[in-house]
Amino acid sequence: MPTAKKKTEKNNIGDKTLVIVESPTKARTISGFIGKKFKIESSYGHVRDLPKSKLGIEIEENFEPKYVIPTKNRKRVNELKKQAASAPKVILATDEDREGEAIAWHLIEALDLGKKDYERIAFHEITPEAIEKALESPRKMSMELVDAQQARRVLDRLVGYKLSPFLWKKIMSHLSAGRVQSVAVRLIVERENEIRKFIPEKYFTIKSLLRSDKGNEFEALLLKINGKSLPKPGIKDEAEAEKIVSDIKDAACKISLVKEREVKKTPNPPFTTSTLQQECSKRLHLSAKATMVIAQHLYEEGHITYMRTDSLNLSSSSTEAAKKWLNEKLGNKYSSAAPRIWKTKSKSAQEAHEAIRPTNPSLEPDNLQGDNRSKKVYEIIWRRFMSSQMPDAIFSAKRIVATATKDNKAYDLSASGNTLKFDGYLNIWPSKFEEKILPELNEGENLDILSAEKEDHKTEPPPRYNEASLIKTLEEFGIGRPSTYAPIISVIQTRNYVEKDEKRRFIPTEIGEKVNEILTKHFPQIVDISFTAEMENKFDKIASGKENWKKVIAEFYGPFEKNLEKKYEEVEKENMDEETDEVCEKCGKPMVIKHGRFGRFLACTGYPECKNTKKIAPTALKDKSGKEIACPKCKEGKVIPKKTRKGRLFYGCSRYPDCDFATWKKTDLIEEETENTE
Repeated sequence: MPTAKKKTEKNNIGDKTLVIVESPTKARTISGFIGKKFKIESSYGHVRDLPKSKLGIEIEENFEPKYVIPTKNRKRVNELKKQAASAPKVILATDEDREGEAIAWHLIEALDLGKKDYERIAFHEITPEAIEKALESPRKMSMELVDAQQARRVLDRLVGYKLSPFLWKKIMSHLSAGRVQSVAVRLIVERENEIRKFIPEKYFTIKSLLRSDKGNEFEALLLKINGKSLPKPGIKDEAEAEKIVSDIKDAACKISLVKEREVKKTPNPPFTTSTLQQECSKRLHLSAKATMVIAQHLYEEGHITYMRTDSLNLSSSSTEAAKKWLNEKLGNKYSSAAPRIWKTKSKSAQEAHEAIRPTNPSLEPDNLQGDNRSKKVYEIIWRRFMSSQMPDAIFSAKRIVATATKDNKAYDLSASGNTLKFDGYLNIWPSKFEEKILPELNEGENLDILSAEKEDHKTEPPPRYNEASLIKTLEEFGIGRPSTYAPIISVIQTRNYVEKDEKRRFIPTEIGEKVNEILTKHFPQIVDISFTAEMENKFDKIASGKENWKKVIAEFYGPFEKNLEKKYEEVEKENMDEETDEVCEKCGKPMVIKHGRFGRFLACTGYPECKNTKKIAPTALKDKSGKEIACPKCKEGKVIPKKTRKGRLFYGCSRYPDCDFATWKKTDLIEEETENTE
């Protein structure tokens, strides 16, 4: 039959060596380099995993995982199995990290490669040179890396599958608990509690306008009184501030210090995973998840090095290529005399890896083929790397202190200025700075005090976390690793434990706060920052062969299981229902507000006899004056907050589906409404 013939031809690869990678894009890129000699195929990620419908871990058999081939993967596995059987050799070319090593190991198991001649190769960039070098020096499989990945997978499965049913029974159904994600939620909840408890304090700073004999004017800020620095953040007593202002206005004033010095500003190192996610969040407003999707695509197309890394290493060939481009395009003064060497502060960084950089520095961002977001992410990576190999920026910094004296009191008024002498790396990596030029003055020169005034301030609460600051905090605490930051942030939002405000900062939901309260009180180890960081250290030790992964799991699980059994008996079920004045139109019984996976809803208290439920109508948005915001499209409806099926917040017209207006940004609506009312 024709079909059978086609199938046979597809699976018969002749005398070509079979190379298996994870993704089709990666396969296409590599095929462009070595496709004539090798057959390149993709596994489409993991081919085996723990089952979805059950625990999949034999606790009594020393935590042995029972992997299965998911239904969606079976066809692909069978195709690869047939190709592997007919190939003279199989090469596994998955990524060189724990996840990539685990994918390779699962391929060995699923395709029965243990009976065949197979090799493992790895590389940090997809270029002809890197691929050829990897093919020339295959290495053995690292079961230590596989075991580290298994340890994380098994531990997270145990916590999730054992703790989630507890939350269903004690709070509400459809909740889930995660080991690292719970710590992230805790950080967000604790920050919100700090903000709620914060009491702003009023304080004052004092600013003066001074003029020299030559008519040059400049502003100066009061920093010291009688040589003693002002208390932080400023003067608390208003009467005292007013007395100081009065004294300064009547004081005699002269220059007591003029100091000028050269200040050098050093470029930032090239990107690691976390710093790339932070920068893309700040500059491009991209989520960590979106950043990693784009970066993965750039890597698989051969434009950047591997994007999951915590190393700051750079190859000598990359720094040489950067120097060549800088010399040719900008001139010798814009390239460092010697390559800049960067060292990571992370003890767990894999120094065999490299930082994220362009594979070909001569490929300028404007010449990259691709969509707009890919170009912007590539540009940030390219500029950060190139600037890391450039000289310091040089500023001339000047400080002037003018001392005003009255009634045996000396008030030191300080002014600082700076001018750019050489832009250095700022030529490639623009940063916000403001040049401030101070007049030429000499010590001992008399000044006129034109004015003095106090300025009112209030202390501010700590800011809510955004994606960039949350990732930075997780990394500082040693929680998570390059491959985990994006999934952590994604899952706490999809579980509706946190949401974002109009400034894209995280706010805990009511459910998120309740889950955090239960876990913090009854399972403190799960949400303990030090414990979670220590588990990451243990995974690192497993990866380096210093710990046995099953022993690490056993040490955790024994006390965890015992405490869980105890808490099932001790903890009472939380009543999350809220009373309302609403009456069920079907049976006449009162309705209460309940909490579901996607937020609050009205439900009849006559359940299960009456199953009536209703959505809670969202409250219309208001601008700063308290006026409800009219729909800018139909002018009849009001703009109300809504959520997508995945729980993402957006704003739409209350008259939907008659009006389909929708936007992601609340701030744009408020600004537009304010402009219209003026």
